[in-house]
Amino acid sequence: MDDTPITLQALFEQLGLDADEQSINNFFRDTPTLAEDVKLADAPFWTPAQSQFLKEKIGADDNWALVIDELNERLHQAR
Repeated sequence: MDDTPITLQALFEQLGLDADEQSINNFFRDTPTLAEDVKLADAPFWTPAQSQFLKEKIGADDNWALVIDELNERLHQAR
């Protein structure tokens, strides 16, 4: 059983992104705000593997759901 804490940092690691606090802050600062009609997994900046991971986890509605929801909300917020 995987007991990795489900955090934003862990999500970034799963997506193959730098996961330290500064890198996460830079990601949100540098990534364009998503239009309301763009689903998180369909955002143009994901690789196919990242998009697939997000689609699978969103579809499974598992332990990752809360942190993926946080990512989704933050990417759809005007900055």
